[in-house]
Amino acid sequence: MAAGAQGAGLIYNRALSAVSIGGNVGEGLHRVEVQLAGIGRRRGIHGTGRPAASPGRAALAAGLAVSLAMIAGCGNTYRPVESAIGVVGPAAQPIKYAIAVSSPSATSNGLLTMVDFAGDTVLVTATLGVDPYYLALNAGGTTGYTLNSDTTVNTFEISTTLISSQVLQSTLLAGATPVSLYATSNSIYIPDSGVNAIDQLLGTPPALKQELPVATGYAPVYVVGQSGASRIYGISQSTSGGAGQVEAIENASSNTSSPTISTTLPVGRGPVYGVMSVDDRRAFILNQTDGTVTVINAQTNALDTPVTTIPVGVRPVWADLAAGLNELVVANEGTGTSNGSVTLVNIPLCTASALPINPNCDAANPIDATTFGQIVATIPVGVNPIMVSVLSDYSRAYVANAGVAGLPCAAVAVPNVSTTCSVSVVDLTTNTVTATIPINGHPAYIATANSTPTGKVYVVCNDSQVMTVIETDTDTVDTTIPLQGYGVSVRMTAP
Repeated sequence: MAAGAQGAGLIYNRALSAVSIGGNVGEGLHRVEVQLAGIGRRRGIHGTGRPAASPGRAALAAGLAVSLAMIAGCGNTYRPVESAIGVVGPAAQPIKYAIAVSSPSATSNGLLTMVDFAGDTVLVTATLGVDPYYLALNAGGTTGYTLNSDTTVNTFEISTTLISSQVLQSTLLAGATPVSLYATSNSIYIPDSGVNAIDQLLGTPPALKQELPVATGYAPVYVVGQSGASRIYGISQSTSGGAGQVEAIENASSNTSSPTISTTLPVGRGPVYGVMSVDDRRAFILNQTDGTVTVINAQTNALDTPVTTIPVGVRPVWADLAAGLNELVVANEGTGTSNGSVTLVNIPLCTASALPINPNCDAANPIDATTFGQIVATIPVGVNPIMVSVLSDYSRAYVANAGVAGLPCAAVAVPNVSTTCSVSVVDLTTNTVTATIPINGHPAYIATANSTPTGKVYVVCNDSQVMTVIETDTDTVDTTIPLQGYGVSVRMTAP
């Protein structure tokens, strides 16, 4: 199926567990007690058989007694002031969760594992349908969906009290072969090659409302959109190996109007994935066979001009947006046995500030900036990169390198015997790889979440029953979390 898409215990939490707050306070109180004991000894009020105070000390004591009497005469009682010593640390981490799906075998029920971002604690384990192979969350990160090998769809609310009986199940029509799933605010769309259509489902649990037909000779594989976008695009491959196409779906998020397909647009050969810009104005379709990206102007519902096609690397397979940098980050898997690459593409539109010098720039319908489509850099990464995820602060991109299929993972690969499986860390400021993190398994999915003082990267592998958690402050593996099945996918409820 086509995929659709992101460690460590927090340093602050670990520090708090290591620091004894009671010990700090106790140390302060101990100092107060010592000081009071010293005053008592100096005043000769502790015990008997101690030397009498000298005349000078007696005079001092008498003066102190007079002072205390004066204070007492004001209606106050003299006593030491005890102040607790508090520990001040970073602000609390925002509440968010990693949702992982695993499958013990092709005939077993899958498992959902919900992990707390702040503490790497497993909060929920729930049962899913048979052998799930695709996971998607809605835009708000409140509802999750899985596609299962028994032609069912699971729906579940993201809740720390979720139990297996609350996981809902829908069954698709006979002959359905669901490939991936895309969720809007009120519908889910499933490219279904078995019926040559894009299924639209509504309700809770989702039920089939209609099948949006795809032309004969094409097989739907993915739907690309953006939260709240009225127009989204289905991506379909040619069954004969020729150029693919996209289907423009209108009223995709409408609560009142039925979605319809308004037009089809040609793209390159072997389209597999796509992303839409955060302003809904451009869609980028990755053509794996051609090694290109097709750009669609979602406002005009036509191929973009003047830049329609952008050459990238060998076999582009995944992409993510570094919106704050106006860059598209594309993972190119290469040959599958040698190092792949990441291509950074400049994708700025003209802005309102460009209006005085560019009369063709319409702030309501901006055209491509003059640098749109230019390649910023092509960066070698590991063997067979399959996914890339950009941190929400746009500082780094994390690339999951699956290694050579069929060979065991090893820290140092031996040709035809073993392969390296890793995560490459790409600095988007210097456009260089700053770290390569070995993974004990062939990565199948990666998800990232940014935070302070550290973000996290979650990796699941199709031949491992644990999820690896990487800390972004050190870019090292912090811990692993048991999944009770082989890794299928992981998503974050918040970036």
